[in-house]
Amino acid sequence: MIVVVDYKMGNVGSILNMLKKIGAPALVSSNPADIESADKLILPGVGAFDHAMARICELGLLPALNAKALVDKTPVLGICLGMQLFGRGSEEGKLPGLGWLECSSVKFRSDAAQPGLKIPHMGWNRVEPKHDASIFKGLEEDHGFYFVHSYHVVCERAEDVLATARYGHEIVASVQRGNLLGTQFHPEKSHKHGLRLLKSFAEMR
Repeated sequence: MIVVVDYKMGNVGSILNMLKKIGAPALVSSNPADIESADKLILPGVGAFDHAMARICELGLLPALNAKALVDKTPVLGICLGMQLFGRGSEEGKLPGLGWLECSSVKFRSDAAQPGLKIPHMGWNRVEPKHDASIFKGLEEDHGFYFVHSYHVVCERAEDVLATARYGHEIVASVQRGNLLGTQFHPEKSHKHGLRLLKSFAEMR
């Protein structure tokens, strides 16, 4: 069973509908017991970094999430803000993130080097896998995914970067370390390519 973690800051309905389309059993829940019994977890996210971390703590989800991600090595997919929460923190706020990866989130900057850069980055963008990424297998060469974000992840470890995209400069589009997988883009808004990626996640062992 895939549990979509509901901390009231993500497109949980859209994600659940996509999982139903691929025939993946799924449940939306903010109950720590459901998280503890999950085969896989999806951590969605739309909104502010500090608000998200505060909600996770207020709902008592942090111990269960840490246990599943770091001890049980349960596959976890972080989407957009959900991926940013994997890191140590964000320029957007002051609270620490989950700290699962050595990364942090910084704001896009429109400056002399990147004049006229529109923030947030919104729309379809091509994603380039950096190495043999099973999560992207089966997708067409020109596949694109839908992005909506003002902050992007900067990784300290190059090997954690699974895929990149370009918006003003090269940005991290996806991360992976073992059971931890994150996408800056929204698979649930990315039509057939999003469906294919979610199917690959559902089939992860």
